[in-house]
Amino acid sequence: MEDTKNRTERMPVLFLGHGSPMNAIEENEFVDGIRNIGKAIPKPKAILCISAHWETKGTFITAMEKPKTIHDFVGFPEELYEVEYPAPGSPELALEIKNTIKKTESGLNDSWGLDHGCWSVVKHLYPKADIPVVQLSLDHYQNSQFHYDLAKELDSFRNKGVLIIGSGNMVHNLRMIAWDMLNEAGFAYDWTIEAIDLMKKYIVNGNHQSLINYNTQGKAFDLAIPTPEHFLPLLYVLALKKEKEELLIFNDKAVAGSLTMTSLKIG
Repeated sequence: MEDTKNRTERMPVLFLGHGSPMNAIEENEFVDGIRNIGKAIPKPKAILCISAHWETKGTFITAMEKPKTIHDFVGFPEELYEVEYPAPGSPELALEIKNTIKKTESGLNDSWGLDHGCWSVVKHLYPKADIPVVQLSLDHYQNSQFHYDLAKELDSFRNKGVLIIGSGNMVHNLRMIAWDMLNEAGFAYDWTIEAIDLMKKYIVNGNHQSLINYNTQGKAFDLAIPTPEHFLPLLYVLALKKEKEELLIFNDKAVAGSLTMTSLKIG
């Protein structure tokens, strides 16, 4: 990896709704939306991804030279399991992140790799897999305020050519998916619409505390966020937003009733 100590153009921050793993190999409007963002931002020196699919006890950063492509899903076509995203890792960046984080004691990990929350979206941004990628885990035992505060400590990396990506889904309730509407982008339950509209209102108004306190926002939020792991990457991204930075909302549609692909570009 290039020397991250050299200041460069301040990188944007992305929250990407990743949805089904099939988005890794399908052509659809959400894939197009991610590709278009990739074309509109500076090419990063490295990527730091916070994925919904790496939950741990404690905070860890991948630190291997060659992270493996993890196929952490079942029941999909063989074609999907054959996808490899051979991006390099960056032990140097991982160590720098570890030394920057003061909120908690973090560890370096050499066994994880890139899970589908990461590679299924990053492959559309940078299909050549020529940019180093590291992942930061979600400590399952910490509350949302902890994650938001930890994220703020990562701000300096935006000035060092590092693209920080949160990958999850703002509304993510697999138990209530309308399987018969899986291919009908735009179908949403009333509570999905209520929740995502309120989330976007809070985001646009900079009301991050209401999102941090998501479990006090009523029934629609309770249904939208039955477990926090797909929502927490959003908080990492919002924590890095400066007051007057540009905000772009894209891929703003629901899928199968109880998932939203709504994504953000900040900066």
